[in-house]
Amino acid sequence: MLTMIRAIVRPEKADKVLAALMEAGFPAVTKYSVAGRGKQRGIRIGEVTYDEIPKVMLMSVIDTADRDFVIDTIMEAARSSGKGAFGDGKIFVTEVEESHTISSGVKETAYAAEGVQS
Repeated sequence: MLTMIRAIVRPEKADKVLAALMEAGFPAVTKYSVAGRGKQRGIRIGEVTYDEIPKVMLMSVIDTADRDFVIDTIMEAARSSGKGAFGDGKIFVTEVEESHTISSGVKETAYAAEGVQS
């Protein structure tokens, strides 16, 4: 079975997370520049409120068996301190029903990943 991991991290932590994933054997990642806010509702500096804060979203599809290891790898690399801080980011985990490789036309489904032909 396949799992999609989407991690939204601070821009200054993105390279560290990418390096940690590469070192851990998970080089396949898509990187997006995004903007948004979490529970902190942005940042207020003087009279100006910045409610869309720049972040980076990293997306990777992995075997479900590796899920916890990959999440721990991202969390360790993305935290701004030992305990973390507001704005460090968020990780979203979803199951992948199927994937298609464009170059080969190969379709992989959740059943095929478990050894059952679809």
